[in-house]
Amino acid sequence: MSIDTSNLGRAQLPVSQLGLGCASLAGIFRPVPEADARATIAEAIAAGITYVDTAPFYGHGLSERLTGDGIRGRDSVVISSKVGRLLRPGIHADPGAWVSALPFTPEYDYSYDGVMRSYEASLNRTGLDHIDILYFHDIGNLTHGPELGPTSFETAMSSGYKALEELRSSGAIKAFGLGVNEIAVCEQALERGDWDAFLLAGRYTLLEQAPLDGLFETCTKQNVDIVIGGPFNSGVLVGGDSFDYGAIPPDVAQKVQAMTRVCETHNVPLPAAALRFPLTHPVVKSTIPGPRTPTELKQILDWWEHPIPQSLWSDLKSEGLLRADAPTPS
Repeated sequence: MSIDTSNLGRAQLPVSQLGLGCASLAGIFRPVPEADARATIAEAIAAGITYVDTAPFYGHGLSERLTGDGIRGRDSVVISSKVGRLLRPGIHADPGAWVSALPFTPEYDYSYDGVMRSYEASLNRTGLDHIDILYFHDIGNLTHGPELGPTSFETAMSSGYKALEELRSSGAIKAFGLGVNEIAVCEQALERGDWDAFLLAGRYTLLEQAPLDGLFETCTKQNVDIVIGGPFNSGVLVGGDSFDYGAIPPDVAQKVQAMTRVCETHNVPLPAAALRFPLTHPVVKSTIPGPRTPTELKQILDWWEHPIPQSLWSDLKSEGLLRADAPTPS
């Protein structure tokens, strides 16, 4: 299998256009057997995937451990992790969605010291001597609310940002940015820093193209690249029962049904179109679905290779299911 690469950030890191998101491997909502998680990472690399993303928050350290074990010694693999949460020893009273979480409690810390400590802790958990990309994780109001959100953002911009700059200028990391689920905080960050990339989860998909209203244009002008997480909108675009980790709204369900009908007329699985669509915008360098097992990974790879006729995109647009100004493959 051949998976094309794109160059990300000022360091021009060669990232595979199809990457591997390692949140699900840490057991979000339901447990993942360790053997399945390890096999998924190994088979992804064997298939030509050279970009993997993890975070301290995922499984409260579990994802970083699994990811580090899976890519250690593979110099061709680019790894990104995140900062903004420190893991304190002790089981969290409410681990949330992480049903297999390690016995640690995350605490927010976007300060200079917090970023530096998070980076060192990630090296220890992964067992690696470097991390290529660091993203500020969840610094917007969606996570912290309208009162604490601005405070967290300001701490990140005025304090934590200096740590990321030092790490990049020293060569400890190659790139940095944000890893978020909302557009507004990316737009605010563009006014406050010199970024390499934003990992934007769920906001530029077959169902949503709001970044076309300004974010992607500004990113292009400022040479900020985009990685798209959650290309299936947390499952709804692969037949799942979730949209943005919640119930599927009626209007979204109706749109998915309409898209499925159009795809069927072209003999294209809807998930195959969902995987390819984000990469048609030139600012998007990679998209990173999150399979749980080798079987799910194989299905994703099959969708990735499925031929998609140009007429599919034009039909989606003509039926008002895809924005007319959204770039599509030629």
